[in-house]
Amino acid sequence: MKKTKPTVLVVVLVIGIILTVAFASAQQSPPPQPTPDHDPLAQFMFPPVLVMQHQREIGLTDEQKAFLRGEIQRVTLRFTELQWQLQDAMEGLASVMKESSVNEQQALSQLDKILDTEREIKHLHIGLAIRIKNKLTPEQQSRLQAMKRMGPHPPEQMP
Repeated sequence: MKKTKPTVLVVVLVIGIILTVAFASAQQSPPPQPTPDHDPLAQFMFPPVLVMQHQREIGLTDEQKAFLRGEIQRVTLRFTELQWQLQDAMEGLASVMKESSVNEQQALSQLDKILDTEREIKHLHIGLAIRIKNKLTPEQQSRLQAMKRMGPHPPEQMP
């Protein structure tokens, strides 16, 4: 009996991880940016959409726009590739887990693939945020900080 309890716990834990990752990866668009209350880095970073929405107001140069466009396109392409990898690894883990007797080493190896891909996705997002911030002048950063503090504005109505 003692031998089955750890196996059952591992299976339950892995299934919980699978469901969590599957739910997160099933979303078609990237998740919304966390609020500063939940993400200690959010107050220091500028989401690409914020920069793009206010490019005129903050005075982005053509060179900055070209750089940001290229970076966003490059990251988006890699992100899509990683989503495919993540889905493939998830299916692999699900395949291992569906057996009546789970090969623990194989399951954990598949889990490592999932975690490695998730790590690379997070690395990609933070790297982009750093490159965006580094491309902005201190004045542009200050303007964006002020815009973030003011919060979202309702769309302007047509006259």
